[in-house]
Amino acid sequence: MKNLIAFCLLGLMTFQLQAQRKKKPNVLVIYTDDHRYTGVHALGGQAVLTPNLDDLAHNGITFTKAYLMGAFSGATCVPSRAMLLTGRNLFQLKGRGFDIPDTHTTMGEMFMKEGYYAYHVGKWHQDMKSLARSFNDGAKVSGKPAYLTDQFRMPYHDWEPNGNYKREHCYLLEYNDKGEVVSRPLTKDDKRGPTGTEKTGPHVSEVLADASVKFISEYKQKKPFFHYLAFPTPHDPRQAPKKYKDMYPEADIALPPSYMPQHPFDNGHIVLRDELLAEWPRTNEIAKQHLSDYYAIISHLDAQIGRVIKALKDSGQYENTIIVMAGDSGLAVGNHGLLGKQNIYDEDGIHIPFILSGGLVEEANKGRREDAFCYNYDILPTLCDMIGIKTPESASGKSLLPIINYEKEGVRDYTYHAYRQHQRAYRKGDYKLIEYVRAPDKDRKRGDIVSGSRVTQLFNVTKDPWETFNLADFPEYAERVAQMRNEMRQKAIELKDKSHDELVKVDFWEYYNTSN
Repeated sequence: MKNLIAFCLLGLMTFQLQAQRKKKPNVLVIYTDDHRYTGVHALGGQAVLTPNLDDLAHNGITFTKAYLMGAFSGATCVPSRAMLLTGRNLFQLKGRGFDIPDTHTTMGEMFMKEGYYAYHVGKWHQDMKSLARSFNDGAKVSGKPAYLTDQFRMPYHDWEPNGNYKREHCYLLEYNDKGEVVSRPLTKDDKRGPTGTEKTGPHVSEVLADASVKFISEYKQKKPFFHYLAFPTPHDPRQAPKKYKDMYPEADIALPPSYMPQHPFDNGHIVLRDELLAEWPRTNEIAKQHLSDYYAIISHLDAQIGRVIKALKDSGQYENTIIVMAGDSGLAVGNHGLLGKQNIYDEDGIHIPFILSGGLVEEANKGRREDAFCYNYDILPTLCDMIGIKTPESASGKSLLPIINYEKEGVRDYTYHAYRQHQRAYRKGDYKLIEYVRAPDKDRKRGDIVSGSRVTQLFNVTKDPWETFNLADFPEYAERVAQMRNEMRQKAIELKDKSHDELVKVDFWEYYNTSN
């Protein structure tokens, strides 16, 4: 066993020396949207087909216990992206994460300071000033400043070095009578909603992959590049070309163990846009339809990621490129009676795929899986240590290089999660505690309301990864619940967990303490 470990360690040391001996390695970060851990076939063993993502896993290192820390917004992708880009935890962001202050060094700024050429393609969900300062150039900026909730009618904006992005400068890509892709301005008549089809115009995943392939294929500079490719898929609307939908007949879809027709209690955010995508209760037919759509858009996305990786190989740059693939959140798609990600169940909200791959991974490490706890905001300091550059002082994530180098089995012995003022979770060892409270809230239509339920859940997530059997009410687990509650409260104090929602300044712990 010692010889095996020594051999593996030697392989990683060779990788590090190889990266240092040549010019600094390129870095490609692929970030997907609402892509849960089991949304990669090689990771979760589900029916979804992802041959290109599987290949990244088979040729890289997968962190099987990677998580989103949580969110103070129903748009969980906002804080997720802010955490990824700054290496800061949820409670260190500005508010809900929509704005990145100048004092928070972004990943792009960090790489540019180290002599990299930084290039952005795709979704941006933070302020546009932070976008401008984080990259040298980019293409097909989407998500902001306009959005139509349609993957075939995505408004795009060309790169603006001064960050002056305006809706009136956005455009759509459509097919003309000859089947050619043409551009036209976005107008006030372009209504929101998934009305486009593959006959209307190119899918957003294809457009962004095109832009990425173009950048990689034409890149001739001596500087290494940092390329951030942010897909807005497989977020809803879960539209995909027909050939991908046909891969997943709805009648043949197997529902996961945590499927439920309805969530058993009010979790504090049970009524919002994501949960209104289908009627209640979530019948088998509804759940199968949504899961079929989810698998279809993932397989289509996978094909586009495959094109990007092929461009790296064809251009001769794959061998000197570190590839990071990660998702921004989990997604329920019928689990626990939910459709969205506004929760802190693992697959439904916080368990994400995270793969380190590329040509610099030595043979001894290909296909390796590490079950150490980590968050998405650990990616930034990990890349710094892998490349040998200084981690920004504003970052607080932990480098995973000691795990990669077999120096440590882990850098965290727990994870902590928060969702708005209603939900908190604490994971340690085999067990995960989730606590819910009933607390004040605001609703656009109903005004001031009170929502949520005082509920405790305890899961053995090693034996019950889909979180189907609540142990909290069994007497034999009372001591464990009490211990984990105490530890969770202590971690909340250490993390300075308090309301970070600028709109609803309600502290979870105020309502948790008064109900215990």
